[in-house]
Formats: sequence, structure tokens, C-alpha cells
Amino acid sequence: MSVYLGIDIGTSGTKTVVCREDGTILATANAEHPSYYPQPGWSEQEPADWWHSTVSSVRQALARAGVAGREVRGIGLSGQMHGSVFLDGQGNVLRRAILWNDQRTAEQCEQIEHAVGGRERLIQLVSNPAFTGFTAPKILWVRQHEPHIYERTRKILLPKDYIRYRLTGEFVTEVSDASGTLLLDVAGRRWCRAILEKLQIDEELLPRCVESQEITGYLTPAAGNELGLPAGVPVVGGAGDQAAGAVGNGVVRAGILSATMGTSGVIFAHSDCVQTDPQGRVHTMCHAVKGAWHLMGVVLSAGGSLQWFRNHFATQEIRLAAERQVDAYDLILALAEQAPPGAEGLFFLPHLTGERHPYSDPLARGAWIGLTVRHGWRHLARAVVEGATFALRDCLSVMIEMGLEPKQIRLSGGGARSAFWRRLQADIYGHKVALINATEGPACGVALLAMVGTGAYASVPEACDAVIRVTEEISPCPERKAFYERCYATYRQLYPALRHLFPQLARLVHS
Repeated sequence: MSVYLGIDIGTSGTKTVVCREDGTILATANAEHPSYYPQPGWSEQEPADWWHSTVSSVRQALARAGVAGREVRGIGLSGQMHGSVFLDGQGNVLRRAILWNDQRTAEQCEQIEHAVGGRERLIQLVSNPAFTGFTAPKILWVRQHEPHIYERTRKILLPKDYIRYRLTGEFVTEVSDASGTLLLDVAGRRWCRAILEKLQIDEELLPRCVESQEITGYLTPAAGNELGLPAGVPVVGGAGDQAAGAVGNGVVRAGILSATMGTSGVIFAHSDCVQTDPQGRVHTMCHAVKGAWHLMGVVLSAGGSLQWFRNHFATQEIRLAAERQVDAYDLILALAEQAPPGAEGLFFLPHLTGERHPYSDPLARGAWIGLTVRHGWRHLARAVVEGATFALRDCLSVMIEMGLEPKQIRLSGGGARSAFWRRLQADIYGHKVALINATEGPACGVALLAMVGTGAYASVPEACDAVIRVTEEISPCPERKAFYERCYATYRQLYPALRHLFPQLARLVHS
């Protein structure tokens, strides 16, 4: 039997899937790794911990699948984007990796925009504005604050590409993950020499950049011995977690989108050409599909807003869920569904941790707006769920404004598990939503890339067609769609009306 491994180096841990050529998942395994927060707003991890969790999850997954290592035909890698691993000339890690959710680099983002001639010029060069989560500002921060580290640096890798180095000994990345460094010419799918020169970053510090399905190296004897695999297994480029998840959802053709309602919320759309918003209200990046790109809108606290509501306002539901051995979220959503659509004029802004899209405002704050004595707990819960969905609709609206024509939106994450929330998304987005048979997201996506890279399929769309199918499709209810259009027209006025207050609130907190 021939099998393929998909390895996803996430923020909380590493997941490995063992997948047959027909897409059947034989086994999965997870291994956690810790994070470190040395100062407020800082977030770091030890790359060595990623390797240990990779070894553990691969061995567990193979054992659970009951397959021998010699049956593995290829490996695909996915991982958290934007992180930075600094290596010396011998390949040793020089400091902890700075992660995607680290916020220390606001000053460096301003420096980057100034160096290239402004925000608009930066978007022209690399298709995106500067965000604190991206890799380039992290590089500048290390150069400015830890010059002794930077002087010894010979390679800078993204998280999954460090694991590639441990697997193969090769320094390689691929275009989807490299798009999140702020150093890639996204339109040209190569490192942007103009910005490297402006920022005085030597291109030799960066790995070779290839397409996502390309074979980037082969498993070394030493790595194979640790993983329980034979030497010589090919390792393909893989993808950053969002592009990998899109492949796993079959979002590989124009008109097919995905909406992921996790802690953060993501609207992801395939594009056959480069489409860039001059205002930077959504990301434009290379897709894991060769010769294709994607648009991506990120809401920082989408499902995270419901998690916050559960933790602080649903003590009774948490207790009942434990007694009944059910998920507390199911009880909360069932009660939220009992409130009328629109929660009787109550709105919720889900900007609990600032916001990325479409506003790019780290000072944005959450709020309930429209409270009256008629409103109770169920209204509050429904407003949170509707607010998170409106926020993703904001990102979708930008994409439609750019010329995108949605045909189907495939749902995943917590918002896909609830029938109520699935219908709500169809009504608020105003487009058909769907569920698919695949549920393992990024890890499954890069297993498919490994199949393409090793010749099992001729292309990524062909692989997706062979293994992914729609299991449920929901059309918006015309009456509720029309009602939510009116609600959304009000919702989208709320942030602009409050924006000028958020800096004042921040000063009050810090005073």
C-alpha cells in the first residue's frame, strides 16, 4: 500500500495525517509544543520543540495506521506562517523563533513603509502592507535589538521550512508561505530584490523559493531513523497553513471560497490572476496551486469572540455541558438561536484583540451596541455570533468589490459544526455555503501536494477532484438574506463611527 504524510506545524502543536492516494485518512496524531511570552505582546517558540513534536506525531500516526515506513511515498509540510528562525553557518538555532502573533514590531513596520516610499509603494512591490505579524519586521527587530544574533545569522527560515531542513538538510521555502514574509514579489513569485535592497537584507539569508508541489529534497538517513522512515522519501514544498487548508478544502478554482471560523476567522478565495487591493484591506498571496494566487481576509477574534463569551458569561452552560457530557458551545448556540434574527437591534463588534482586515487597527475594541431593557442573555449570545459573521462578510465584501464572483463558500472550523451557524452564514454572506467530506485541513492539503509532487496526480485541482466531495449545500433564505442585508448596512457603519474613540480608550487603559 502507498501512503503519504501531511505534517502541519501549528502554534499549539504538530499534527500528522497518514493518507492513502484516494484521500482516505488512515490515522492522525497530535503532539503539543509550548509557547513562551517573555514580555507582554511577545510570543516565541523553540524550533527544537517543533522537531520533537514532529517526530512524536509521525511515529504515533504510523503506528495507529498500522503501516510500515517503507510504504510512505511522499511527505508534505504545512505550518504557522510568518515566524522567523535564525540559523548560524552550521545550521544551529541562534534564538527562539518569533511567531506570527508577536506584536513587538510596530516601529519596524513604520520603518519598512518609510524605506520603500510609503504604504502604497509597499503594496505595489509585495502586494501587502506591513503587519507586525509578518517576517520582515521581525528581521529588522533582531538586527536592531540583537545585533550579536544577526551578525551570526546565515539563514532565516519559516517554521515548516526549519522542519524541512531537519528532514532533508535543504534550505528551501515555497511561494505561499514566502508571501507572508513581506519580502516576496507576489506577482512574480520570487524574492523581491527591490525591497531587499531598501531594507539592506542579503538575499543569501533567504532559502531557495519554489512552487508548492515541487520536490525540495529527500529524507536523510539520520532523520529517517528518528521518524521510523527509510532514507530517500521525497519532501515537497508544501504550503503555509491557510493555503494548505484551502487545498484540503478543494478551494483551487475561481468562484470557490472557504470561510474558516476558528479563534480567528478567515475568508480565502482562489484567483487565477494577481488581484491587489490598493488599500491593503485583504491579503494577496501566492496560492499552493502552481500559477495561481489567493485573496485572504483575516478577522482576529471571530470564533474567539464566542470563546470569550463562553468563558465569561456562560458559567451555567459550562456546568450543564459537563453534567450532560456535551459541548458547552452547543448549548450556547441553541439558546442564541432562540433569539430573533438581528437580536432585536443589538449588534456586536468582535474586535476584542484589535483587527487586521479590513481595518488594520491594533487599537480597535469590541462592543455591544444597541442594548435596551428588552435584551437578555440569548440576545447577547446571538449578537456575538452574528457580529463574528458580519466581520467575515466585511472581508468578503472587499473581495467582491475587487471583482470576485463567489459561487460556493466551503465552511470549516467551529462555525461549520453548528447547523444554526451554517444557515446564518449562508444568510449573512448571501451565497451558497457547503460542507465537504475532508476535515483535516492543512495536513490533508499538503498530503495532496505530496501526491502531486511524486506523480500520483498531474495537478492540484486533479488531486482535489479525486478525493474531495461536497456533502451538504445550503442556499440563503431569501427573506432572511434581505433582512440581514439591512442589518449589515448598519453594522458596517459602527466601526467608522467609533474608530476615533479607540485611541482614547487605549490611553485610559495605560494611564
